[in-house]
Amino acid sequence: MEVGRVCRKVRGKDAGKYCVVVERIDKNFVLIDGKEMKRKKTNVLHLEPLPKVLDIKKGAATEDVIKELEKENFA
Repeated sequence: MEVGRVCRKVRGKDAGKYCVVVERIDKNFVLIDGKEMKRKKTNVLHLEPLPKVLDIKKGAATEDVIKELEKENFA
């Protein structure tokens, strides 16, 4: 699960929403951010990775993540 990978949450209160991996914490957890959710640590088992990878840097600002998601017609 690399930085910039677009995912859909499959578990939790944000299930069904799109997000982007902004940082890899370890083999089980990543930091995600998106238009409809706050930045948070999430278990990779709660994410469905999609084939699209956005061009963002590790730890990118929320505004940059939202701009890239909108450019690719997610959210």
